[in-house]
Amino acid sequence: MKRRILFIALIGALAAMLAGCTEINQPITPESKGFWNEYIVYPLSWLIKYVAGLLGGSFGLSIIVVTILIRLLILPLMIQQTRNAKAMQALQPEIEALRKKYSSKDAQTQQKLQQEMMLLFQKHGVNPMAGCLPILIQMPILIGFYHAIMRTREIAQHNFLWFDLGEKDPYFILPVIAGVTTFIQQKIMMAGSAQQNPQMAMLLWMMPIMIVIFAINFPAALSLYWVVGNIFSIVQTYLIKGPEIAAHSGGAKK
Repeated sequence: MKRRILFIALIGALAAMLAGCTEINQPITPESKGFWNEYIVYPLSWLIKYVAGLLGGSFGLSIIVVTILIRLLILPLMIQQTRNAKAMQALQPEIEALRKKYSSKDAQTQQKLQQEMMLLFQKHGVNPMAGCLPILIQMPILIGFYHAIMRTREIAQHNFLWFDLGEKDPYFILPVIAGVTTFIQQKIMMAGSAQQNPQMAMLLWMMPIMIVIFAINFPAALSLYWVVGNIFSIVQTYLIKGPEIAAHSGGAKK
């Protein structure tokens, strides 16, 4: 639990640090200075505008295409993260058995527990911290894309489907889709574990609600990015964990 809290705090600190690297209301241009602007935000902004030019000036289609390109770029990391999570889930019965065996809270017993758990991970070739690296690597890319959308003024001047990219979705359709796809993505990612862990079950509902609230208050361009990214993740996770998801679905029906 302490490790999980520390990890969440680390992710939050990283997000806050990157979000504070530049002012979100400052337009991004070739003259924007700083490593964050020059090597992450501006290249992504340029790519969105370049792809829009190839697609007849449609910034909505450009956001969809660039989102897919970015997801393909970080796909190997996400596959590694998913497989590591799957391996850790498979070891949960043995981990719980060790925790019951060494349930005493004294320092010596807890040290023995950690040693036994490390031996278990080594035996099965699992690194409990391997899932952290993909998240830490992709965070700058995802936050950079967020900044690129927010700070590319051309995006705000265009519309796509029923909404203006620079304004909130007037019918709240995108925020609802963002919430639903977030729920589905987490549901298949946590297949079989949410029922065993009440904290995971709570997260399964909290995250979609938070995404809906954020999406309602953000420009529709960001909601579009989130929806496309979620759909990509759903397909990706299903392809990796398909048999496992089918097994749990079959068990639920019975």
